[in-house]
Amino acid sequence: MSKKKKGGKRMSANKMVEKLEEFFRSHPNKSYSFKEIFKNLKLDTHPLKMLAIDLMEELAWEDFLTPVADNAYRLNVDTQVQEGRFVRKNNGKNVFIPDNSDLSIFVAERNSMFALNGDRVKATLLARREHHMREAVVVEILSHDKDMFVGTLRVEHDLAFLSTESNIFAHDIVIPKRKLKGGKDGDKAVVKIIQFPGKESKNIIGEVIDVLGVSGDNDVEMNTILAQYGLPYKYPKAVEQAAERISADITPEEISKREDFREVFTCTIDPKDAKDFDDALSIVQLPNGNWQVGVHIADVSHYVKEGSIIDKEAQKRATSIYLVDRTIPMLPERLCNFICSLRPDEEKLAYSVIFEMDELANIKNHRVVHTVIKSNRRYAYEEVQTILEDNGVVDGTGEPAPKRDPKDYKGENAYLLIMLDTLAKQLRKARFNNGAVKFDREELHFDIDEKGRPTRAYFKMSKDANKLIEEFMLLANRTVAEDIGRVKKGKKAKTLPYRIHDNPDPLKLETLREFVTKFGYKLKTEGTKGEVARSLNQLMDKSSESANQKLIQTIALRAMMKAKYSVHNIGHFGLAFEYYTHFTSPIRRYPDTMVHRLLTHYAQGGRSGNKDHYEELCEHCSEMELVAQNAERDSIKYKMVEFMNEHLGECFDAHISGITSYGIYCEIDENHCEGMIPMRDLDDDYYDFDERNYCLVGRRKHHTYRLGDALRIKVARANLERKQLDFTLSDDKE
Repeated sequence: MSKKKKGGKRMSANKMVEKLEEFFRSHPNKSYSFKEIFKNLKLDTHPLKMLAIDLMEELAWEDFLTPVADNAYRLNVDTQVQEGRFVRKNNGKNVFIPDNSDLSIFVAERNSMFALNGDRVKATLLARREHHMREAVVVEILSHDKDMFVGTLRVEHDLAFLSTESNIFAHDIVIPKRKLKGGKDGDKAVVKIIQFPGKESKNIIGEVIDVLGVSGDNDVEMNTILAQYGLPYKYPKAVEQAAERISADITPEEISKREDFREVFTCTIDPKDAKDFDDALSIVQLPNGNWQVGVHIADVSHYVKEGSIIDKEAQKRATSIYLVDRTIPMLPERLCNFICSLRPDEEKLAYSVIFEMDELANIKNHRVVHTVIKSNRRYAYEEVQTILEDNGVVDGTGEPAPKRDPKDYKGENAYLLIMLDTLAKQLRKARFNNGAVKFDREELHFDIDEKGRPTRAYFKMSKDANKLIEEFMLLANRTVAEDIGRVKKGKKAKTLPYRIHDNPDPLKLETLREFVTKFGYKLKTEGTKGEVARSLNQLMDKSSESANQKLIQTIALRAMMKAKYSVHNIGHFGLAFEYYTHFTSPIRRYPDTMVHRLLTHYAQGGRSGNKDHYEELCEHCSEMELVAQNAERDSIKYKMVEFMNEHLGECFDAHISGITSYGIYCEIDENHCEGMIPMRDLDDDYYDFDERNYCLVGRRKHHTYRLGDALRIKVARANLERKQLDFTLSDDKE
């Protein structure tokens, strides 16, 4: 019998390093002697053993390994173990993001412990070696981010799987046939994971919780978007039943506790399809010639008691969600559309801020009081806009209607509406003079048929009628915040949830300054908040007539921080308010309900609310606001792709709306739908991404694609499942 030859093929130093690194990463908390290492790696010749010892000494010098004896090593985890979030990507380039850091550290699949996207993990940061990227290895999964996933069922003979839109699982979610709950191949479903991957099995096992319906159906697709974000797509029966038991009657005793505005002209102004009217305006001229304007807000907290089943559900939701074709309300329909809604010709309870102001909108005094009101008229924005324009208002100029005899104005209640508009314009002018940032945003809207299919896409601009309402809501929110936050020196302000907006990101602002300099514009990036804001406004004004206006506004918006809720007030940069809160929409925002309750509590002599408790609620509301915004954007993306699916192969004029390292985003001029030209389709050259100048530059021909450039595109692909619209460059010049 021949003796087995030892050693086999020779091994290079690089290959040996790879084997050593992989071995120690796979056993991060264990020490190994040379003998154990040689045995595990099958190093059975003297040269291989000596090479391994030399390389382990180098790895220890680089802090990758730690010597535990003269002849033993372990992975260096003493100072490099951190906790954070695991992000799984469908291209396999998973990353670990340590807590309190924006750093993204690569995690190879073999080092992921099969962690799922968003999981909290403990990871070891490995020493960066020359010519290697920084890497981490997951050593423990602390908690799973979520256990519910939404996707399309794939039912085969013996097994069923869930295919998710993101497709970022290392392994499919396997569903036993008995756990399908009647789901069929192609159905959209919500699946709960009942077994996560681990040492025993790499598979993810799930069970169907809810079958949403057949893919492609409008209701199913909208509910799928909500379910993907963990948002509710149906209302709990117990909560609806609790709402049904609430009486809508207003007793004489309740009216006696409130200021009575039932005889004062009051109206609501909302979108034409609105059902929940949570704010109304009243106006009357006082004997001294000044104007009394009332901002009346639905008194939700009178009906929804803290800690009740309705309140708990509202707190969990934190906000109403507005998808393209529906509203998912924060409160049950009986409350938001009937009892609390300030509907015309019905007596309603309100929480109001009452202002006395002169004709220049200088505020002489104000009070915050509980009221009873009766709206005289429900207006749509379009109706008020028509009345304004019929009486000489030119939209967008900021100028009020020409003065004339009240009886000579055209339209129902025209004089009072024009007076509200005149006062609002004075307030708006003062706000911008004080340093408020001037961004007029356009919103993409769709006309929808009875089956939920989009028939038209268009941008909706805010007109004077919208701004009239906006200005009085801003005034009420600011006034309420000042009443609580602004106290005498030496006194401590009581707890209140503020709406805060931090100063712009200095680095992004400097990038914007450098960018606009190329077009001949100037921007001040240092100084007081007001100086920076006024400089931004001057930039917006000066560039408004140029071809680069939209491009400059887009980059300026990217420099802005996100507004959020907090009991720690830092002011609101965008509005140039030292104190600001949300008081005016308690039907659709939970922070407004919190503010109403605290104001009532303080008016009755109550002590300051628990700061930690309210800060926790503020953080939750801020998070839910972002989640709701993402769901709303996804519904717009879906309708955009659905709309353009009818135009495959057609060519359109477009402009570049975004540039990334993987492609060019283009917005069609005609309908404002946005898609991407993937980098692989730019096959005339190899393009480098210049992030600082927002452009792609060809290496050979030096052709440049910049933000704002006009292009002729062809609609190439419309993937409804992934909500992706792909374009290609078109040769069609017509």
